[in-house]
Amino acid sequence: MSTVKQFQVTFDCAEPTRLARFWCEVLGYVVPSPPEGFATWEDFDCLHKPEDQPQYFACSDPTGAGPRLLFQRVPEGKVVKNRVHLCVRAGTGLVGDERLATLKAERDRLAALGAVCVRVMEADGEYESCIVMQDIEGNEFCLD
Repeated sequence: MSTVKQFQVTFDCAEPTRLARFWCEVLGYVVPSPPEGFATWEDFDCLHKPEDQPQYFACSDPTGAGPRLLFQRVPEGKVVKNRVHLCVRAGTGLVGDERLATLKAERDRLAALGAVCVRVMEADGEYESCIVMQDIEGNEFCLD
């Protein structure tokens, strides 16, 4: 018999701290407290050259309901479409024009944070509207 296990979602990226902070804003997640002796992560980062900064950075759902997100530095950049992506459930329970307006408002909020809108997929009678986006490092995700 299988049991449900906790999991985290790991992103390969160039700038772990920056990408983690972006996703905190998207999802309402929080970053861990800075290392002992530092008031903020910025204070900690100021003591390190960019290439010497942490190789990973995590954030988590303050309610404990969602998975932990881990961002790990890798040397190579993103070159192809994601095989796995996050769907940000911004329009749950909404349909038609109300859903599309809600998704577009969230798209605009995230664009102000540096996300890019790839395409708006309007309802077609079979599927409801969703919006395909890219985060600040080009990782695809959906607003649905």
